[in-house]
Amino acid sequence: HMTLEPILSASTAVQIHLLAAVMTLALTPVMLMRRKGTRGHVLWGRFWVIFMALTAASSFWIMEIRLIGPWSPIHILSMITLLSLFNAVRAARRRRISAHKAHILGALLGFLGAGLFTLFPGRILFDSLFSGHEIQGFLATLLLGGCGLFWLTRRWRKA
Repeated sequence: HMTLEPILSASTAVQIHLLAAVMTLALTPVMLMRRKGTRGHVLWGRFWVIFMALTAASSFWIMEIRLIGPWSPIHILSMITLLSLFNAVRAARRRRISAHKAHILGALLGFLGAGLFTLFPGRILFDSLFSGHEIQGFLATLLLGGCGLFWLTRRWRKA
């Protein structure tokens, strides 16, 4: 059964990070399904970039996994994501739409990869979502994550 206890007892940084990630996740299909180039796409895209940037930036205050001083490989991914977002916005403003699309899809791949990592056993989100159903949760994570990565990779190659 699902329990919010691990999330509620987590640090403020983790809670902000999770909230921003959930908002990013909720806005992703809205952004991808809208007709591109419209005012609505631009408006929703701005919100998506803000929440994605907040997700990446807030990770710098989460240091439970320490491989290089206080940092872990996830922090490298966060830096790459912030750079991808900057480049995506810059490309859109310069009307370089194929570059914009490639940077957005790259950021999405990073987001999905990081999201899958948070759903591994022993992580806060995994403990919240799959308490009592760890094996099924892990298998569902692998299946859904694999499908998502496959879909995004195909879209990324077309970009």
